[in-house]
Amino acid sequence: MTALPDWMRPPREEGWLAEDLDRLPEAPRHTELIDGALVFMMSPQRSWHGRVVTSLTTTLMATAPAGFEVEREMTIRLDERNRPEPDLLVTTAPYDPDRTWYAPEEVRLVIEVVSPESAHRDRTVKLHKYAEAKISHYWCIEEEDGAPVVHVYELDEPTGVYAPAGIFRGALERPVPFEINVDLDKLTPSRGN
Repeated sequence: MTALPDWMRPPREEGWLAEDLDRLPEAPRHTELIDGALVFMMSPQRSWHGRVVTSLTTTLMATAPAGFEVEREMTIRLDERNRPEPDLLVTTAPYDPDRTWYAPEEVRLVIEVVSPESAHRDRTVKLHKYAEAKISHYWCIEEEDGAPVVHVYELDEPTGVYAPAGIFRGALERPVPFEINVDLDKLTPSRGN
């Protein structure tokens, strides 16, 4: 067994901190921080996942009104020990080409497209962490017979937890964080169709 590279060793006994991610140029591109531990996206991404993320990014960018930005694969600094990287987020922060993360109060919607290796984090860990950070809207997109199914959650302010706001197949219509209409069947078309 080979020794771990120096950059993989936490700089302190209690683990990594959010600002440490910006000082790890050797880390794999999609590295998250969850409870002070680095989480690497090491498994190859499935084509289905990539098509859903790309198509949804394009769709949301085309329909987002002024004052909203759509970002792909940017981290959110939830607190000192948590900086997850959702597949997509919608923010009200102005575009900044040098930005490497967003604060929760700048984020209006977080979208995770579930992969086998991220299923537990997307369905449970991130669901709770995004709610604790008071991010208003969370979508968890699952694959069902090759088609995307969107589980939509909305933050219940009095309890501070997400309440299910619907499960969408075929089409998704939401009035928040802005008017959104998505033909879900068009997110994963094959080139032959």
